[in-house]
Amino acid sequence: MFERCLRARQFEQAIGIALESYRLDVVEEAIIKSGKAVELLDYALKVCHTLIVSMHFRHEVLKLLVKLYTSAEEPDYINICQCLMFLGDAEEVSAILDRLLKGSEEDALLAYQVAFDLHENEIQQFLLQVGELMAKKQPQEPSAEEGEGGMDTGDGNQDTSSSSNLLSGRYTKLRDIISGATPIKLHLEFLYNHNHADLQILKNIKGAIETRNSVCHSGTICANALMHAGTTVDTFLRENLEWLSRATNWAKFSATAALGVIHKGHLEQGQSLMAPYLPRDGASGSPFSEGGALYALGLIHTGHGSSIRRFLLDSLRSASNETIQHGACLGLGLASLGAADEEVYEDLKGTLYADSAVAGEASGIALGLLMVGTAHQGATELLAYAHDTQHEKIIRGIALGLALSVYGQEEDADTLIEQMTSDADPIMRYGGMQALGMAYCGSGNNSAIRRLLHFAVSDVSDDVRRAAVMFLGFVLCSAPEECPRIVSLLAESYNPHLRYGAAMAVGISCAGVGAKAALELLEPLLSDAVDFVRQGALLAKALVLIQQPESIISSFRKHLEKVIGDKHEDALCKLGAILATGILDAGGRNVTIRLHSHSRYPRMEAIVGMAVFTQYWYWFPLTFFLSLALSPTALIGLNADLKVPKLQVQCNCKASLFAYPKSVATESKVTVAKAPTAVLSTTAKMKARKEKEAKKQEEGKPAEHAEAVGTDEAMETDDQTLSDEPGTHMLDNPARVVPEQEKYIAFPQLNARFVPLKSSSAGIVMLKDLRPGEPVELVASEAPNAQAGNAGSNGDANPAEDEPEPPQPFEYVPPS
Repeated sequence: MFERCLRARQFEQAIGIALESYRLDVVEEAIIKSGKAVELLDYALKVCHTLIVSMHFRHEVLKLLVKLYTSAEEPDYINICQCLMFLGDAEEVSAILDRLLKGSEEDALLAYQVAFDLHENEIQQFLLQVGELMAKKQPQEPSAEEGEGGMDTGDGNQDTSSSSNLLSGRYTKLRDIISGATPIKLHLEFLYNHNHADLQILKNIKGAIETRNSVCHSGTICANALMHAGTTVDTFLRENLEWLSRATNWAKFSATAALGVIHKGHLEQGQSLMAPYLPRDGASGSPFSEGGALYALGLIHTGHGSSIRRFLLDSLRSASNETIQHGACLGLGLASLGAADEEVYEDLKGTLYADSAVAGEASGIALGLLMVGTAHQGATELLAYAHDTQHEKIIRGIALGLALSVYGQEEDADTLIEQMTSDADPIMRYGGMQALGMAYCGSGNNSAIRRLLHFAVSDVSDDVRRAAVMFLGFVLCSAPEECPRIVSLLAESYNPHLRYGAAMAVGISCAGVGAKAALELLEPLLSDAVDFVRQGALLAKALVLIQQPESIISSFRKHLEKVIGDKHEDALCKLGAILATGILDAGGRNVTIRLHSHSRYPRMEAIVGMAVFTQYWYWFPLTFFLSLALSPTALIGLNADLKVPKLQVQCNCKASLFAYPKSVATESKVTVAKAPTAVLSTTAKMKARKEKEAKKQEEGKPAEHAEAVGTDEAMETDDQTLSDEPGTHMLDNPARVVPEQEKYIAFPQLNARFVPLKSSSAGIVMLKDLRPGEPVELVASEAPNAQAGNAGSNGDANPAEDEPEPPQPFEYVPPS
């Protein structure tokens, strides 16, 4: 069979059969004999992540692909480093980056591009290892004395000093990319300057909900946080301080934590922004606002918390109130996401063993965040403690933490999964479903799918059955078209928990895709008889429709308005509609929910955030974890100095197709539904008499006809305007490019000064300068500061609060 495929030059079929039959020698032979090694290597890499079930065999294939990529005439270092990242070979990646940085300027650009692509996959422990290795390889900059000595001895030393400074600068830039400082800053500036969140929508929601309903009040605060996630714009909160002050106890905790979502990524000033709410020595404030502030600090520094780690540790150690401990644990877990820090681990474990229900739940989750994807050896100890404690909240926190720790481990996690799924405690079995979803996330593994479906229809606990269906969405997130088909029968189940799970599974797997099959499955669930099923359907539909064209979303927006405004609607359903509104316009309408990077590899931070978000069912403050799954829909081109030059890219479609939605110009269309007014018989008779008289007035018809003709002419004019819209338009760098728009993007080739280093139409792209001697015009973007909350809804400063200019110098002459 192999020989026949090779003779017929059907190399792709040969590679597919060879991979299924574990014949690496045939894979290598087919690629070498093909004469088109680059195409077949890319094909083999794609098939490797979608077809191969065994993780160990997949690693063997990746090693072979690295060998073949390296032996090519022009090695594809981007794909080589992606393969090495999954093999966990940080030393080889750092060696490649070191070699590129010491090469030409184009090689240095390629090193930067590799670093940006590695950072997008968000495997924090691997990135930390690469960063540490690059720090050791970085050459030292010559001191001032050495530089002066070089000038005295001749031009040779001066050139050496200059080249050494250049090389050291390259290393510094690359380490800033690997650490996340550069990409986070670029995305923060993009979201701040392109913010198009509509405050009128929030005002309408605030006016429609009942003031005494704390669930809807907290939901509105959360919706505002999602709508302004990463923009640093907290205008709505500042304008409604009296309304905000109604939040008490845990609602106050959530309201303070919402600031962390709004200022997410504001690493330089995050701690100063939260300073008024953080615990202070000698001052006792509200434990709920202090705990929420510590949680917010973790949200701001997610995965990049080295600067605040010590502060959070000290806050946890000095806290005696369980609410503050709860916030400190969540903040510490987020800030140390994937870092596997032993000191933090011991402190969190100490909090867990104190047997406080509230603090213990947070410490269990935080342990999972800290050790995500490491399959830490402490799992047996945590399982034993879960059986000893009497607090359900602690057991649930440990179960979720254990599930996070086996992220991406596949068959290596089967022993722990078997222990959890066979446990007598339904909460531990619930955690077993989560562990199955996390371990096989994005793999599409048939065995994992079968096991989850088995528990979905056989377990005696509704919670376990709901989780089994819901976490199918994570296993199938790499093949979103498959999920609606697999859960379609479960969506029609008599059990409402299964229907809810099916809705959320589709929302998770098809997030940001806008799949037609997913929308068809969700449509009947929007009118389900059970309130929490309707809530799940609303959230899932918002997840599917985020960043889709407004022509598709508009009808769903109207449905959300109707649900929010209906005073007879259940509070749970209203909460779902409010959160769905926030999701649709998340990040100032400039982010989507993307569980995979542009290179189609799973994004660890996004998947972890989505997994913890699903636990809002039990604990509302965990809703804010959804912000971890948000990814800016930006195309940002950078030059060799990592600056944003002025250039335009072409979009080969009409500008209106993917334009921002129109702002809600008028006051609330969300009106509280009223009971039907009783109509008296006399009123009906009077109305009938007036209608009869109106029919006799023939003279009014010509005017009405003229008005109708005018309306038709106006509609024809509007249609003509749309049809006259050009089929292409230009976008300025940096540009908002939604996922559906990416296929229409093209960099201009004719007389272009900058060309992309790789063929990409989204994300951060390094640009090669074809005219390096000419001056470069850079984009002047405004960076957010500690007073960013004064910005308007479109990122503009409020002119009423601007500081006036000082007067011109003058000489005072006293009156005589």
